[in-house]
Amino acid sequence: MEEELPLFCGDSGKPVQATLSSLKMLDVGKWPIFSLCSEEELQLIRQACVFGSAGNEVLYTTVNDEIFVLGTNCCGCLGLGDVQSTIEPRRLDSLSGKKIACLSYGSGPHIVLATTEGEVFTWGHNAYSQLGNGTTNHGLVPCHISTNLSNKQVTEVACGSYHSLVLTSDGEVFAWGYNNSGQVGSGSTVNQPIPRRVTGCLQNKVVVTIACGQMCCMAVVDSGEVYVWGYNGNGQLGLGNSGNQPTPCRVAALQGIRVQRVACGYAHTLVLTDEGQVYAWGANSYGQLGTGNKSNQSYPTPVTVEKDRIIEIAACHSTHTSAAKTQGGHVYMWGQCRGQSVILPHLTHFSCTDDVFACFATPAVTWRLLSVEPDDHLTVAESLKREFDNPDTADLKFLVDGKYIYAHKVLLKIRCEHFRSSLEDNEDDIVEMSEFSYPVYRAFLEYLYTDSISLSPEEAVGLLDLATFYRENRLKKLCQQTIKQGICEENAIALLSAAVKYDAQVLRKWTMIS
Repeated sequence: MEEELPLFCGDSGKPVQATLSSLKMLDVGKWPIFSLCSEEELQLIRQACVFGSAGNEVLYTTVNDEIFVLGTNCCGCLGLGDVQSTIEPRRLDSLSGKKIACLSYGSGPHIVLATTEGEVFTWGHNAYSQLGNGTTNHGLVPCHISTNLSNKQVTEVACGSYHSLVLTSDGEVFAWGYNNSGQVGSGSTVNQPIPRRVTGCLQNKVVVTIACGQMCCMAVVDSGEVYVWGYNGNGQLGLGNSGNQPTPCRVAALQGIRVQRVACGYAHTLVLTDEGQVYAWGANSYGQLGTGNKSNQSYPTPVTVEKDRIIEIAACHSTHTSAAKTQGGHVYMWGQCRGQSVILPHLTHFSCTDDVFACFATPAVTWRLLSVEPDDHLTVAESLKREFDNPDTADLKFLVDGKYIYAHKVLLKIRCEHFRSSLEDNEDDIVEMSEFSYPVYRAFLEYLYTDSISLSPEEAVGLLDLATFYRENRLKKLCQQTIKQGICEENAIALLSAAVKYDAQVLRKWTMIS
């Protein structure tokens, strides 16, 4: 059984089809907490982390490098200086001017954040000194942690349920917080109130990446070896037994295997080798090891995903879910997925492992700090809209009321039956138009590029005449809707006359009602 802790406050060779869905920007809206944000606010997000026992807290940065928080604010984990929940994003002014490099969270929750300058800030739940500030008082605002780190640049952070781990640029690891099972790596089980370097077997090693399970730690060194310490009741240390380990110990079963990445779930561990192979061990009551059964494993066990190379693994200490991404772009998930136990890797329709945790993990949190790149790609519709009335690319000009409107013959022929016939054998590059006014004809051509119109109700009457003449029924309906919005006592009679003239039955009813 995975130990429950109390919660406080709460080959390849196959072609890969690249479609829009596989290339699109990460959609943060898949996490339920973001439903509290407006579409405009979502468009500004560049980094995000969803956390909390129910996925009800979030921290995000914007394109303007501002940091905002939102949610239930358990134990002051939003860092706002109070414990008030908020359903509206509030700016975290205490970190103004800081850029986030990495971020992790615990179960309390507590937050550990490293800036791009290598500084460490912590706040939130602190009953076990997991903030590293020497106290057990909850931190309501971000606190700069400099003890034993003042001359260090932190490059990676990781949190267990109630302990914290950081990696520095020179390959050293520091830990603090809850230590009942040796997860701080100090050799004792006394809680650690301030950052302490993890030594022992790591003394002369250069660590390249770290991870935390609920009450255990993992470190990968530059030689590809994996060192582990802390709670081991489910075999999550991969040492072949279930005894806790108070100091770092090498996973001997991985001898000769070069590990590049490590990820920890609640009580299970995943590693990724330099050959794209995944190994798993630890708790397996939900099938989170992907071995086809629910038996715990205390030794590293290979996970068969597919013949393609694995390039990314994902897990989170607050969930029993696992995910992986192949070189071909396929994303697999296994373990606890929406209440089901998926005991073998299951191919999803997702394009990134982050989506697995948004849609299938319990709670719906993020397994890492999300990075949302701006999407500069233009869709076909957006590209066509941009080219309307563009003299640089047009091959046809309409002269209306002494003004030119620039268009493209091929698009007009595709979009309109009238132009399909009138331009068939027409090699002229200028067409004079006297039947309709400039605003009306320009609106018509723009509609062919955009599928929408933007006219006053009065001008829409003229466009309705054109739509009737060219037998553009959809355009007629758009005109009728535009005119309906502008009907009033002063223009009702005039609009009714237009409705009769242009045989707009719906519009006639509206004006008579008015």
